[in-house]
Amino acid sequence: MTHILAIDQGTTSSRAIIFDSDIRPMASEQREFTQHFPKSGWVEHEINDLWRTTVETCRDVLSRTKIPASQITAIGITNQRETTLIWDKSTGEPVYNAIVWQDRRTANLCQSLREQGHEAMVTSVTGLLLDPYFSGTKVKWILDNVEGVRARAEAGELLFGTVDSFLIWRLTGGRVHATDATNAARTLLYDIHNGAWSQEICDLLTIPMQMLPDVRDCAANFGNTDADIFGASIPICGVAGDQQAATIGQACFQPGMLKSTYGTGCFALLNTGKAPVVSKNRLLTTIAYQLNGQPTYALEGAIFIAGAVVQWLRDGLGVIDTASETQALAEQADQGHELIMVPAFTGLGAPYWAPETRGAVFGLTRNSGPAEFARAALESVGFQTRDLLEAMQADFGSRGETVLRVDGGMTANDWTMQFLANIIGAPVDRPEVLESTAKGVAWLAGMQAGIYPGLKEFASTWAIEKQFNPERDDVWRDTRYAAWQKAVKATLSMSGLT
Repeated sequence: MTHILAIDQGTTSSRAIIFDSDIRPMASEQREFTQHFPKSGWVEHEINDLWRTTVETCRDVLSRTKIPASQITAIGITNQRETTLIWDKSTGEPVYNAIVWQDRRTANLCQSLREQGHEAMVTSVTGLLLDPYFSGTKVKWILDNVEGVRARAEAGELLFGTVDSFLIWRLTGGRVHATDATNAARTLLYDIHNGAWSQEICDLLTIPMQMLPDVRDCAANFGNTDADIFGASIPICGVAGDQQAATIGQACFQPGMLKSTYGTGCFALLNTGKAPVVSKNRLLTTIAYQLNGQPTYALEGAIFIAGAVVQWLRDGLGVIDTASETQALAEQADQGHELIMVPAFTGLGAPYWAPETRGAVFGLTRNSGPAEFARAALESVGFQTRDLLEAMQADFGSRGETVLRVDGGMTANDWTMQFLANIIGAPVDRPEVLESTAKGVAWLAGMQAGIYPGLKEFASTWAIEKQFNPERDDVWRDTRYAAWQKAVKATLSMSGLT
């Protein structure tokens, strides 16, 4: 029994990856599921789609590798964070669709709470801002807007959880209602300093605390799966939100180490050590990971649209058939065109936090075509990353040379990674194992189960596949970034925010 099954339940797909005794991925399976957009700014998932695709991919990867479930030492779960689920504690049936982290329906509620002066208290307790991004106001929306749900919640009939919590509950046959500290820290309901749910914030949002899951370390006992799901009962030993799992998988265990994950969105985390750092630049203070009861903190910057801008080129505009086409198109783009795309499809994240903003493209000419749009889309990811890094350096200071460790689907695009290095003026390190998120949670589960090494030895195994070094000078870099900042200012202005 030297294999770990990692479940990576993401925003657009569910994946299952089996890792061997050397923490290397052996095989993976992936299934996309439908995204639902009931109204402008609303994003939902059918909860049973999340469950079905998770189970199917796990069964598929076990079948493909011919590894019986009895030979899986443990399961690790990593998940899209902030996405909000409420279900019946007896039947497991959802009372409403999952409200996805990208959803902006509670923007007016957040604005009202800010106007009432509650944001300072919420930030001091949770490290977060009053924004629709987080789970708390989504929970309140379901309680207030779905008929009969509030009464059932107050009667103790319903449970709330992020995706990890729901999967744990289903996998264990309803025996365990738990989450880990990293997911709890993203709900807007958790006191990251005292390690407990906040009664004050739950009262503010009128959320019954009996709905909330038990909070555990990232490496802990989360129960055993029902034997009939995979053919044998398997312990669940590791859980972390996807961005924290990637931080672990990138071995960013020392203060000052920095990683950025490029999936549907982009999320940069800077390890700040055992003490939380309060941001003066509208970044988030969060928990990077918690082991043996000790949280390690991070500053985080969230970009809502990264890989999703490539999906938009494919599904919205129809100018590409596959994401891989964007690299060749970007290389073909007319260098004389200075298209700038601000992909604020669901608002702007850090450091702007402008949920009402919508996207814009600047610099269009009659000759602007698919190649120019592809290049502008990829460049937008680099520009937004620089926004985050500058805010982080202002909050935490610059401690030696900045090196950015990257992972996620977009990092396979060499053109994008080279532009990223050029625009931030620092090396970008792409690891040998791009599955950093799954690797991080696999290590948590394997370490807890006793088959993987401890933290220091695990960190020593991190290996680089390719380093992208800046090829442009400061004048080019600052000129291009100034044009981006001007475009963002204009976009905010169109929304009446400047």
